[in-house]
Amino acid sequence: MSQDQSESQDQSESQDQSETTEYEAPERHRKRSQGAVANRAVPVDRSAAELAEEILTEELSPRAEQAERDPEAVLPDDLLPGVGAEPMTLRESLRAGGRATVFVMALLAFIDELPRAIRVLAPDIQHSLNISDTALLGIFGFGGVVLALGAIPMAVFADRFKRAFIIPVASIFWGVATFLSGLVVTSFQLFLTNAATGLGQSYRIVVTNSILADTYPLPARSRIFALERIGSCAGRLLGPLMIGGIAVLMGGDEPWRSAFFAVAVAPLVAAVVSSVMLREPPRGRFDKAIVSGDNCHEADTLPVPIGVAYARLRKSKTFWYVSTGAGILGFVSVALPVQFNLLLEDKYAMGPFQRGVVESLIWVAALAGLPLARRLFDSRFRSDPALMMRLAGWCAMASGLLFAVALSIKTIGLLVALTAVAQTLAAMALVAAPAVIAAVSPYRIRAQAFALLPMFVLLVGGFFCGLISGQFSDALNERTAMLVMAPSAALAGGGLIFYGSRFIRYDIYRSVEELREEHQERARIEADPESLPALQVNNLDFAYSSVQVLFDVSLEVAKGEVLALLGANGAGKSTLLRAVSGLGIPSRGVVRLGGRTITYATAEDRFAAGLVHLRGGAGVFESLSVTDNLKVSLLESKLGKDEVKERTDRALSLFPWLADRAGIKAGDLSGGQQQQLALAMALMHDPAVLLIDELSLGLAPVVVQELLEVIERLRAEGQTMVIVEQSINVALALADRAIFLEKGRIHFEGSAQQLAEQDDIAQAVLLGGEDR
Repeated sequence: MSQDQSESQDQSESQDQSETTEYEAPERHRKRSQGAVANRAVPVDRSAAELAEEILTEELSPRAEQAERDPEAVLPDDLLPGVGAEPMTLRESLRAGGRATVFVMALLAFIDELPRAIRVLAPDIQHSLNISDTALLGIFGFGGVVLALGAIPMAVFADRFKRAFIIPVASIFWGVATFLSGLVVTSFQLFLTNAATGLGQSYRIVVTNSILADTYPLPARSRIFALERIGSCAGRLLGPLMIGGIAVLMGGDEPWRSAFFAVAVAPLVAAVVSSVMLREPPRGRFDKAIVSGDNCHEADTLPVPIGVAYARLRKSKTFWYVSTGAGILGFVSVALPVQFNLLLEDKYAMGPFQRGVVESLIWVAALAGLPLARRLFDSRFRSDPALMMRLAGWCAMASGLLFAVALSIKTIGLLVALTAVAQTLAAMALVAAPAVIAAVSPYRIRAQAFALLPMFVLLVGGFFCGLISGQFSDALNERTAMLVMAPSAALAGGGLIFYGSRFIRYDIYRSVEELREEHQERARIEADPESLPALQVNNLDFAYSSVQVLFDVSLEVAKGEVLALLGANGAGKSTLLRAVSGLGIPSRGVVRLGGRTITYATAEDRFAAGLVHLRGGAGVFESLSVTDNLKVSLLESKLGKDEVKERTDRALSLFPWLADRAGIKAGDLSGGQQQQLALAMALMHDPAVLLIDELSLGLAPVVVQELLEVIERLRAEGQTMVIVEQSINVALALADRAIFLEKGRIHFEGSAQQLAEQDDIAQAVLLGGEDR
């Protein structure tokens, strides 16, 4: 898009960028129309009704524009990864990514199912340790809770270390824990060892899905995920037979102990196989290739902590509906089989091997159903990802109806047959979850996104729903408990997945937009290295809960430049600084510091990288002396004594009065002196970019003049600064360039001289309310 077109677009609210039907990267150093504010002349003769209507329209305009970001209106299929792509056969997929990775992952899925197959011995364990249904379900369920919670640190490890290295280490750990389970003599000991097994297995969903997504092309992900899941289904099919057979073969009063010992050998096999056959794939390579046209390298970025990743993922409606729906549906695959085995022993007097045969038969249908789901969901994702999610939702809800019928039947053959079909439909629904999560999650936080899925499945479905079902079982019986819980969980989970389908296209678009913006920015910098800005914000949206405050904000600050942010109170100036410094997580957009992506970095990491935010008001420790405040500001810096002295001397040279008041407590200083001390503390860190919020707010003119002299000296020394300022006179004195924000949007960007010519900006600033 040319600059003339951009100017024309920005001059008219009806041609706002959010209304375009194609994604267009924001222009760098974009010049807003200088008349954008001036053109909004205010008539003097208007009725109260006309004035109220204009104010209401202006207030609702940002919300209306946000609503217009409807997937059907703004998301062309050629921007959605995998949508509209040429069909890819399984053979082509394996040729592109190799057979080894998916084979190893399927083997790991099979092995990881073996500890859960021990639930066919649940009645034997219950009798041996003398525990209730609720306690038994709690023990098995809590292993899932630890697995889910353990996925959080595993996601951190997966983000910072080679994922292929994590697998053998974690496999050996859970193998040892499983061996110890065979030695327990109390229910509490089993509780602990089962939790340890869950912790060791917590690597799988985080690492497995992430590696598969980075190894195989996106159009084939549904097929690959389904192929990997066949290993899990095979484990569920053969595992109960193996566990039941071992129990019968070993005999004795407590055959379940021998089963634990035998299962403990399997992870050792997994550790050896994975160490030999797995290779670490580049992160996000296929997503990048689709939006950029080549297999580009990862951009320089700061580490992404799990908390920040979750804060960003919460803003994806598709992600949360799918995760919540899959979590509730998890009752069917985690807790229900335990109760079903208790029913088989209690009502049908089945032994371990018989129960193993029944549970294996239930999963025979799944082995046939999952390839069908693979083909169906893969083809639907390419044509319409929302339709794929709706189909998954229908599968889950259909399983709920079948559970209601099946669990009411007392004839064992018909009970097992219908339960098998219901379990197959539920498993088919869950096939869609990893593919959806991979599509809507930004590639930088995909490992953390996969960590959230088991948290929901095992915590909500396996543990909490399992405890509720156990209470029903102890109070009534197993059949009644399953009749109450299974249909409800499947219908509720399927309904949530179905409802979430309406958001998937926009959420995929946001993920793609980030990738394409990164590619275009990289190309721009490669073409002109001198254009690398000190600070860059692109396409930034920010909201407090459901109230959006910033809309599509883009700006750049050159090295050594001083940028002033102006606007009426409530325009979003302070919010913009919070989003840049990491005190708030944007719902959309990218933030870079010196070319490094810091969008998902913590405020602490951004601070360590050189982005220092001096917030409005006192930022000092009032109980400490002036000297101690300066020392404390570098407490975590690990600088040498000479470097600390050099920075302290520089601060004292900027504020000579500090030396005269070195022993005075900061709380005894005036407000203006505290503000100067806070600025000195910020400068002790030698920031690459200094963000200053409300420099002159509430200060006497003489103090403001002193601060202006310091800022002018910093400016002459080449310090890059972004200053939020209410006073236009101060902004004109300080800034090389100014940006005017109004209702969360940039309405003016230009030099300080151009700012001086905008009378309406001064009027808007003077008439503002409380800032956000």
